[in-house]
Amino acid sequence: MSEKQEKIVNMFNAIAPSYDKANRVMSLGIDVSWRVMACTKAFEALGKDKIERVLDVACGTGDMLWHWDNQAKKMNKSITHLQGIDPSDGMLGVAREKLAPLLTKEHLSLEKGEAKQLGVETCSVDIVSIAYGLRNVVALDCALSEFARVLKSGGVLVILEFMNNQHKGILAQMMRFYTRKILPLVGGLLSRNYAAYKYLPDSIKDFVSIECLQAKLEGLGIRSYFVKGYSAGISTLYVGVKS
Repeated sequence: MSEKQEKIVNMFNAIAPSYDKANRVMSLGIDVSWRVMACTKAFEALGKDKIERVLDVACGTGDMLWHWDNQAKKMNKSITHLQGIDPSDGMLGVAREKLAPLLTKEHLSLEKGEAKQLGVETCSVDIVSIAYGLRNVVALDCALSEFARVLKSGGVLVILEFMNNQHKGILAQMMRFYTRKILPLVGGLLSRNYAAYKYLPDSIKDFVSIECLQAKLEGLGIRSYFVKGYSAGISTLYVGVKS
């Protein structure tokens, strides 16, 4: 693990206990609807009722894993196995506590690992997701290649992320002001770690645009199925299908 990546992981270890609460407060709970839409569109793109394997990368405290399981039940889908991978021991600890019922049923596994080297069999996964974790992956191109490698033909990639999108208009300007100025203060107050939430707007500024990300994925054989920005483009949902 690179020094930069290790610093980011240590930051998430520190804020893990307050991470869920901070997310709900800072997004006013809207992020829940984004996750639900991500699952819904992914199931639609996959077109199967019986799904063997869903892999959530940078799974954090397990929010997206919970939504995969819950939304599958609502849409009469069955998932044989859910798998979460994250490099942060602190985040995985919270996830294990939160998702204990799924773990005891052996329906879910949680493992420590990095996006750039998943340790998962080639062409073995129906859906790969990463929610608000891609910006934190230093080796971005390696991670995208790994996503393409582990997906089956016809498999679906889901990315929810704060992209570096330069939307115009008053609402977009207000959202950027909130993200850059207000969010670090609120997150810092809730977590008592201002530096961690100051990192968020900085990481957005240094990240790629959705157009750049789409081009990278097209080069890996993953075509765009659904792309939509939410809250004046502050959050973007990407759903792609592997050829």
